[in-house]
Amino acid sequence: MVLVCSSSTLSLTKLVPFTSTTPFGSSFLSNRDTNVSVAVPLLVCHAKKKIGFFDQILDYIEGGPKLRKWYGAPDLLEKEGTSTANDGDDDFPEDEVRDAVLVTDGDSEIGQMVILSLIVNKSRIKALVKDKRVALEAFGNYVESMTGDTSDNRFLRKALRGVCTIICPNEGFISSVGSLQGVKHVVLLSQLSVYSGKTGIESMMKNNAKKLAEQDESVLRSSGIPYTIIRTGELQDTPGGKQGFTFDKGVAATGSISKEDVAFVCVKALEFVPQTGLIFEVANGENKIPDWKECLATLMEKSSQQPLQ
Repeated sequence: MVLVCSSSTLSLTKLVPFTSTTPFGSSFLSNRDTNVSVAVPLLVCHAKKKIGFFDQILDYIEGGPKLRKWYGAPDLLEKEGTSTANDGDDDFPEDEVRDAVLVTDGDSEIGQMVILSLIVNKSRIKALVKDKRVALEAFGNYVESMTGDTSDNRFLRKALRGVCTIICPNEGFISSVGSLQGVKHVVLLSQLSVYSGKTGIESMMKNNAKKLAEQDESVLRSSGIPYTIIRTGELQDTPGGKQGFTFDKGVAATGSISKEDVAFVCVKALEFVPQTGLIFEVANGENKIPDWKECLATLMEKSSQQPLQ
C-alpha cells in the first residue's frame, strides 16, 4: 500500500539511532506547512493515533542518499566532499560559495531537532558533533559532520568553510571561538531570561550556564555580524506544532515552550536576516504564524522602537 501525504500525519515506530535515548517527540512538524509531498511505502494511516511528518523523516533518515533522492535534491555533500575527505585541505578560496548552515552542538537534543527541521527546509547542513561515525549513521551524507576543537583556528576555518549562517542551540560556542569571518548571520538560542529567574539551589545549578549565555549574547552583539537572538521560555518535553506562539515582553521569564517548537523557530529565523541584530522573546501561546518573514520583520520594527535589554 502506498500512502501519499503532505501535511497529513502517519503512524511510524522507527526512530533515529543518533543517541542511546531518542529525544524526538512523535509530533514534531506534524502541523507544519512544509510544501513537500512524500510517497511513503508500506505505511498504514491510523485515524485515532496519528504521528507526524517528522517521524517519516526519522524512518528514512538511516538511508542517507535515499533521503536526498526522496526529496529530489542533488547529492551536494558527495559533490563537495564529506568532512573526512577533505580533512587535510587548507585551501580556503575567498570567493567560495557560502550556502551552508552550521549547527553547533549537533548531537545535543535541540541540535538534532534543528538539523531535522533544516532537512525539511532542504538546507545544506554542516554540524559540529562529538562522534562523526554516529552522526553518519543517523543522518547519512545529508549532513556534513565535523569533530574538533573550535578554539583551534585551523579547525574553525575548516568548519566555517562554505557557511553562511550559524545556528547555536546551546550556550558556550560564541564566547569560546575567535573570528567568524565570512559568516553572514548567527542565530543564537538563549535561555538567559530563564536562568536569570532562577532562585536558591536552582540558581546555583544554572549559574555557569547563565554566565555562558551572558557572554554569548555580549560577544555576538559586539561582533558586527548580523544576529538573531531568540530568548525562549522554559523548554518543555511536549509535542511541537500543537500550540501557537507569543512574543510579548517578559514571556521568556514567565512562559514555556516545546523544544520541538524552539527548533522550528530557529530554522524559521533564517528567513529574515537583520541589518544589525534582532532580539526577541518567544513562548508558546495562541498566535498562529502564517508568514514568519513578515512576523520577524514586525518584531524588528518593534524592537527598534523599544529596544530589548
